[in-house]
Amino acid sequence: MRFQDLLAYKKSFEFGMSVFHISKTFPTEEKYSLTDQIRRSSRSVSVNIAEATRKRRYVNHFISKLTDSDAENSETQSWLEYALACEYINQEVFDNLTSKSLEVGKLLNYMMTNPDKFN
Repeated sequence: MRFQDLLAYKKSFEFGMSVFHISKTFPTEEKYSLTDQIRRSSRSVSVNIAEATRKRRYVNHFISKLTDSDAENSETQSWLEYALACEYINQEVFDNLTSKSLEVGKLLNYMMTNPDKFN
């Protein structure tokens, strides 16, 4: 199984790229704080899924890496709330990105509750 073929990976990669493109518009004074943090956490979602697939023979390790991915996804949602509150993004962008993040979260939850389907 290639991790690139997993729907959760594809959707999380797309989400991370969406966050990247939006974060290009953030003010330069946010470069070493909000911009770096939101990019790091959003990219980490798909990276942890990739790592999880290499540990899929060990169910607890597989689920642990997916849990890490889910945590990074939640962190990204928090950074999006800051971006909205700071008026770096508008409500429509926030809602769109949050919707993508929630979809990824549902896919991760499915993988965590059905690890045997990914062996």
